Amino acid sequence: MRQPPFRPRSQFADAAREYQNETERAPPPLPPRWGGASDRPIQVGGIQQSKTTVELTRASTLKAEPVDWFWRGWLARGKLHIIGGQPGAGKTTLAMLMASTATIAGLWPDGSRAPQGNVIIWSGEDDPADTLLPRLLASGADVERVFFVGDVAHGEERRPFDPAKDMEPLREAIEKAGGCVLIVVDPIVSAVAGDSHKNADTRRALQPLVDLAASVDAALLGITHLSKGTSGREPIERITGSIAFGALARVVMIAAKEGETEDGTPPRRFLARAKSNIGPDEGGFAYELRQEPMPGDNRIIASIAAFGEAIEGTARAMLATAETNTEEDCGSALREAKDFLKDFLAHGSKPVKGIECAGRDAGHSPRTLRRAKDALGIASVKSGLTGGWEWTLPEGGQDGQDFEAGHLQQPNEKVATLATLAVLDAFDNTNGLGDGGLATFDGAHDKPGGDDDEGVEI
Repeated sequence: MRQPPFRPRSQFADAAREYQNETERAPPPLPPRWGGASDRPIQVGGIQQSKTTVELTRASTLKAEPVDWFWRGWLARGKLHIIGGQPGAGKTTLAMLMASTATIAGLWPDGSRAPQGNVIIWSGEDDPADTLLPRLLASGADVERVFFVGDVAHGEERRPFDPAKDMEPLREAIEKAGGCVLIVVDPIVSAVAGDSHKNADTRRALQPLVDLAASVDAALLGITHLSKGTSGREPIERITGSIAFGALARVVMIAAKEGETEDGTPPRRFLARAKSNIGPDEGGFAYELRQEPMPGDNRIIASIAAFGEAIEGTARAMLATAETNTEEDCGSALREAKDFLKDFLAHGSKPVKGIECAGRDAGHSPRTLRRAKDALGIASVKSGLTGGWEWTLPEGGQDGQDFEAGHLQQPNEKVATLATLAVLDAFDNTNGLGDGGLATFDGAHDKPGGDDDEGVEI
């Protein structure tokens, strides 16, 4: 067996004395707390290493402060705010109006004056040169105080701004520009690098933005959409993406418009508070959108917003009213399209292309015309063996259920019609004209392809 290496007795004695000396120099251990953890630094190999600690702030050492409002009840410094709405509501145009108001110390719709300062805009949807700048100028902004977030430069390299790692350079750029009072992010979802439908990813991505706004003492305003198919639910639950967007925001606003008016006046629009953790959570203001020439260049027409009177009520109630009116407006369009078809087909069947062309001239879309066709029970028929498709009113012009009942009362006519269609179907199949069948002729399934086909509703 191999013997261990020989060590002189003096080496063991020296090691023992060194250990004893180290033990005598070490401080006595403190009583164990929380499972034996100690607040004293850990010493490893003679090197002192700091232990991670949590700082607790005693409430009595703090000084109570009021919310630092940029626009009382609506925008606060250092806080996140959201404007949500359906496409076409004018969310971005409203944000540009708020930005313009800040740059000129203008008046808010409640009559209070905005603190003047710079505005930072980070837009991932609209082009600054041909969309945002014209809107700002048409709204009267001092564009010397507006800054758009651009690329990030690192030496000779340039890359797009990345919110996950460029917040500190952005903060430095803002301070170099003289600070700011408002930061606009459109859309706010562009700040989320991960899954914007996941609560954890969204909160993790938005927190650096909120910290940035707090560090530069600016209000943070994010723009987003409402999810489709969510009518009737609480507005905050309708914000696109994770519920964290509405939860993390201190104020959530909803922008919406009602349906088109019968007299041709612009639809009524409103901006309402749907949620506020720091102030009133209801009420709002009417606003309108207008097309105005850009100052200095009449060739450029820009969309601007203008606030109107104050409105009372909850955002949910206002939104429900707006969406109900929109649905009623769709119903009115359907009624008008039905009246058009009754008049146009009163003297006999007409080619589908001619109907759609005349309907378009009368202000009816092909989609609405086809809905009206179904409601009236209008039949789709072939004009001869090689002719195109035509629409024809049912006998007596009955619509819907009355049309079907009328044909059920005429069995001989129904059988004759079916027999004729069967002959035409057989003829088509024999001559290779495509898939026939009764469904093709009675309108339940239009034949695709070819200029003479009715086509499929899109």
